[in-house]
This record gives sequence, C-alpha cells and structure tokens, in this order.
Amino acid sequence: MMIHEITAQVGRHRQRKRVGRGRASGHGKTSGRGHKGAQSRSGNSTRPQFEGGSLPYFRRIPVRGFSNVKFRTRFWTVNLGDVLAHPSFAKGGAVTKDALIDAGLIRDHSRPLKILGDLKNHAGQEIAEVSVALEVAAERVTKSARAKIEAAGGSVTETGTRRDRVRGIDRASGDPTPKNLTKKLKRSKPRVAADAGGKKKKKKK
Repeated sequence: MMIHEITAQVGRHRQRKRVGRGRASGHGKTSGRGHKGAQSRSGNSTRPQFEGGSLPYFRRIPVRGFSNVKFRTRFWTVNLGDVLAHPSFAKGGAVTKDALIDAGLIRDHSRPLKILGDLKNHAGQEIAEVSVALEVAAERVTKSARAKIEAAGGSVTETGTRRDRVRGIDRASGDPTPKNLTKKLKRSKPRVAADAGGKKKKKKK
C-alpha cells in the first residue's frame, strides 16, 4: 500500500452538515442562513444573472456580431441505407413522409424531410447498391442520393421547403444554377401616401 492510495480516500465520504441542532453545534438557531431577509426563508431562489435589481453584467456589455443560426431550417435526415434496410421498402415503393413515420424512421411532420445518399444504416452496415425502384418525395434530396435512386430505376420529386416556395425556388426543375437556387425574397415597395410629398394644404382662417 502506498501513501497516495491512502490519501486518495480521505474526504471522499464526508458526513452531511446537520443544521438546526442547537447552538453548541455551530449551525443551530439560524442554521447558517443569517438573520431575516429573503435568503433566510424557504423557497428562495434567484437566477444566476440576478444582481439585486441592478443592470446585470450581460446587459451592460455591448452586443457584438450576428448569427443566422436561429433562422436555420431543421430537417429530418434519413440515410438511403436506412430506407433500404427497412422491411417496408425492401421491394421498393413510395418513400414519403407518411411512409417513413409509419416505419418509425422519422417522428412526425414538424420538420421538412431530407434524404441523404449514405448507404450505411443505423447499425453501421453498408448496402452495396440500390437494387429496388424507389419513388421518393421529399423536401430535399442530396445529389448523391438522387443519382443512386435514378440509377436503380426510381424517381425523385423534390417539393422544396417553405422557404424555397416563398422565394420561388423550383427544386423539382433540376436546375442547379445559382439563378434558380439563390433567389431572394421579393419585397413589395411600401406604398406612399397620396398627400406625401405634395403641397401642404392651407389652413382655413
């Protein structure tokens, strides 16, 4: 036995502090909470940023930078390998959101669907190739997934996300050029009031 093996155990099992058991214990009467105030009462709690009512530190410092992360589109992503490994799609057929929900591959309709071209399933087993015809309908399908599905005699229909539809991006057209995929939202110009910029009306005396 070495000295470090003994000292490693010291302090590992500490007895809990017994409060409210008389003044002689050192933690009696007020139980280490002091006299009066909110912190001496039960049920008291304050959030970590609270500084007694004064402007907290995180609001005193200036805001820096900008991120689009809160505007990002979250997808249900499904590997092509997981689709092929499921018994429901062993002979091909339609791969839609409803079919994937029934198969347990996605949870619900709360997010758009994206099909990935990875032929590995969730168990890590890789399928050699797509050997059945799949009729895929999803908001997004990657380039590699589309190539593998169409090579096996299947079809792909990209419906596009809500953001795509608002901006007029047609994913089903197969046009990969920036002219189609980087369209910006067209905003209507604000209407100018009829009297704005005109002559001021004279007040009647």
